[in-house]
Amino acid sequence: MAISDTDRTFLTRAVDLAEQALTAGDQPFGSVLVSADGTVLFEDHNHVASGDHTQHPEFAIARWAAANLNPTERADCVVYTSGEHCPMCAAAHGWVGLGRIVYAASSALLVQWSAELGLPASPVAALPIEQVVPGAVVEGPDPELAERVLGLHARRADVTRPAAGR
Repeated sequence: MAISDTDRTFLTRAVDLAEQALTAGDQPFGSVLVSADGTVLFEDHNHVASGDHTQHPEFAIARWAAANLNPTERADCVVYTSGEHCPMCAAAHGWVGLGRIVYAASSALLVQWSAELGLPASPVAALPIEQVVPGAVVEGPDPELAERVLGLHARRADVTRPAAGR
């Protein structure tokens, strides 16, 4: 299944949330949980600036879904996210039994961009979702939205990089 125009609408919202995170002084990641009928059930962005690096939006979605949806409803949902799930979030997704995942930028792209932009490397391996959750239905990246995500990470690097002469 390819990324549809409907998918792109929700994926754009996830990238908008990533931009909100960046504006709030956090890392630019955002995610949206959508039901089978197209209703947005939950959305969030990164909150790792608090010092708790488990505060990823995909992890928050998994916790919300476990508390509020039955297994069938969870399996019928789609998670739209600005960046491919890290292994922690992919595992939470798998354990909760959420459905399809659609992402704008892959983990491989995020690792490449971080290195090119001088951002710190993640302490966790950037594994594809399918390596963490075999059988997961995953779509991405979306080339146009991935470029927008790159722009957000470049803005993050500009803020976090020390100015010359300091």
